[in-house]
Amino acid sequence: MPIERIKLADFGNLELLARQVVEGFITGLHKSPFHGFSVEFAEHRLYNTGESTRHIDWKLFARTERMYTKKYEEETNLRCMFVIDTSSSMYFRDGKESKFEFSVYAVASLMELLRRQRDAVGITFFSDKVDFISELKSSQRHHRELYDHMEKRLNEYVPSKKDLTSTAVVLHEVAELTPKRSLVVLFTDLLDDPNNIDAIVEALQHLKHNKHEVVLFQVIDIEKELKLSFDNRPHELIDMETGERMKLNPLEIREAYAERLRAHFNEIKMRCINLHIDFIEVDIAKGVAPVLQQYLLRRQKMS
Repeated sequence: MPIERIKLADFGNLELLARQVVEGFITGLHKSPFHGFSVEFAEHRLYNTGESTRHIDWKLFARTERMYTKKYEEETNLRCMFVIDTSSSMYFRDGKESKFEFSVYAVASLMELLRRQRDAVGITFFSDKVDFISELKSSQRHHRELYDHMEKRLNEYVPSKKDLTSTAVVLHEVAELTPKRSLVVLFTDLLDDPNNIDAIVEALQHLKHNKHEVVLFQVIDIEKELKLSFDNRPHELIDMETGERMKLNPLEIREAYAERLRAHFNEIKMRCINLHIDFIEVDIAKGVAPVLQQYLLRRQKMS
């Protein structure tokens, strides 16, 4: 069974699926692609003659006329908050897994990788608001609770329910609710209001201001959603978030549509790069394992 095509039903539960995915690509990793955030300030102590002056707190010296050095504590463990878009557009599928399923399988696999490092993880689900956010913990019990919650989410989609996207609002909330110096990994299709780019970028800046490392996985079905690869005949297209319907022949608008959508995504990508945010465009047709392996190997080489 090709690992990129595994399904939850093949394994019975999400934890076993995640282990299978990780076992499939972990042999290619020579060291962890994820690391804790080096050092944090702990306390002051009196400066001893002969020591390096590198860590002297000169502002404190100006107030007290006594020399103190800053003492730091090394952090060896990572805190990682996974943020998953659950708006209606994430449930689009074309005979394959939906973007939401892809995101959950990817998060479960990354969680398994972090579990082996004993790192703290948490999950946030959002549409136009945060509708679930967990604590960040590293215990086995916590991991299993998150797997159970994700499995439940996979089975509760109601097509008639319309959930909009409000990425900017949600990311501001995540920035405040997540402990500082965490890794925030976002899975979304970025099919938000195109007029909201500035607001989304401001929210990403908020995360960076709070000293979070940010990774953005843009999940999309390239052939259907970007290239409009449908038969050359009239189709009725339905907006999954608003229910709006439009009858047209995709061939007649394909080129202009793809150009505008690509420009929209590229603007967000370039602004993420300027903020030192990892932006990974994901074609869900490629499967979870190859996408994660490619990204983790790239990240590992850069570390």
